[in-house]
Amino acid sequence: MFSKACEYGIKASIFIALNSYKNVRVSLKAIAKEINSPEAFTAKILQDLVRHHVINSTKGAYGGFEIEKELISSVKLSHIVNAIDGDAIYSGCGLGLHTCDESHPCPVHDKFKVVREELKSMLENTNLEELALNIKSGVSFLKV
Repeated sequence: MFSKACEYGIKASIFIALNSYKNVRVSLKAIAKEINSPEAFTAKILQDLVRHHVINSTKGAYGGFEIEKELISSVKLSHIVNAIDGDAIYSGCGLGLHTCDESHPCPVHDKFKVVREELKSMLENTNLEELALNIKSGVSFLKV
């Protein structure tokens, strides 16, 4: 459903949020290790998230990536997905056809339309705070 970059972006954002609650900036190396992603690829993803104001980056000896504590609850998964994959996930064909709409639907068009609407709702109504707190409390896990 999501690109690999988007999956890594979501994982990285959650990891950064968890550390931001502890007032800890995390390094590129630590993020890449935590989400099991190559450093160069992770750097590109983090640049996109910084450019779209999802996370902050500070250079220098005490630098790293963070999210302001008071903003963690306002960062929705939709912000991360849009920063990395754009909004094509909300309009793409379930079978990958170039032309698929109400007047020229693919075989799964109507059923996939419902899935896309539910996905959009989930992404717009899920924030980093709830995901980070679920990990902190042991309800869910970021790493196996």
